[in-house]
Amino acid sequence: MQTEKTFLDDLARLATGAFGALGDVKGEVEARVRAQLERILARMNLPTREELDAVKELAAAARAEADALKKRVAALEGKAPKGPSAKGGTKTHASRGKATLVRDPKRTR
Repeated sequence: MQTEKTFLDDLARLATGAFGALGDVKGEVEARVRAQLERILARMNLPTREELDAVKELAAAARAEADALKKRVAALEGKAPKGPSAKGGTKTHASRGKATLVRDPKRTR
């Protein structure tokens, strides 16, 4: 009976040691994989999270400014005369589907 108890104790110690060694191996493998991935990512020249967030903020600001300018242009186009002005200063004409302002060569400043 005593031999069975010592055998089981030895077996339990062996299993505990094996599981401990496996945990150490797991940690070492994770560390090596992480280091390898960091080297690969460093070679790819990827932006940092801070740089990406800064670019996102710039893009959002540019988008907001573009929307504001679109509204302003639409408002100004709504106020512009539809044909030649009474003074004959400027007129609009279509060029490739876009309206552009053209100076009247007869009028001087």
